[in-house]
Amino acid sequence: MKKYVSDIIIKPLVTEKTQLMSQDECYVFEVNPKSTKNEIRDAIQKFFDVKVKDVRTAIKPGKKVMKGGKLVGKRSKQKKAFITLKEGKIEIVQGV
Repeated sequence: MKKYVSDIIIKPLVTEKTQLMSQDECYVFEVNPKSTKNEIRDAIQKFFDVKVKDVRTAIKPGKKVMKGGKLVGKRSKQKKAFITLKEGKIEIVQGV
């Protein structure tokens, strides 16, 4: 089954901490929780036209949502990919 880049990469995570990391050529993206490191590497290289050196992932588990002491639902889990580049640069435009 062929996956598209938009199925793997959800959005770039832009915070103060990730902006400091991007100075060291390390970028953070929210990715599909079912995607593998190889799929993430291929999607980043194809979409941004850069060479990826390393891919590290972290999974943030979903939390329970309570209102008034009662369980009303659960948030979905989130997977982050930390991308280190060999060569090239990724330009991420953030809105104001």
